[in-house]
Amino acid sequence: MGVLTFEKEITTSIPQAKMFKAFILESDTLIPKVLPQVSIEFLEGNGGPGTIKKTSFAEGGEVKYIKTRVEATDKDNFTHCYSVIGGEPWMNELEKTSYEIKVVASPDGGSIIKSISKYYPKEGCEINEEKVKAGAEKAFGMFKAIEAYVLANPDAC
Repeated sequence: MGVLTFEKEITTSIPQAKMFKAFILESDTLIPKVLPQVSIEFLEGNGGPGTIKKTSFAEGGEVKYIKTRVEATDKDNFTHCYSVIGGEPWMNELEKTSYEIKVVASPDGGSIIKSISKYYPKEGCEINEEKVKAGAEKAFGMFKAIEAYVLANPDAC
């Protein structure tokens, strides 16, 4: 099986620059504040390209942790690229997963988050599309939590 690619767009009433700041630039401190069952630890780097982070999730969940590597962040064009390079349990099936995120302004003053995710299976492994879609929905829940926090705390970001 080859690379599996998904594209998703999420709209929000939060303006482009503020959404990029909250969702990308300040996510390492904002996510644990909004979702206390999640912790983020820097393993290498300071947040720029090459940085490797470990995100741990509450015990009892299907996913215990993921390791991510920042590939690129372009503050001027509101883009961010990163890869999931390890984790428990289903990274046993994948070489990596890469994400390209772009936050664009919407005509109503809000923004649209455009995401392209690519799943690279290990040799001889099949990707379970339903599992991928379920994981994407959990990530969408994280976005909704950040969005709700920013809307409730307009001075936070």
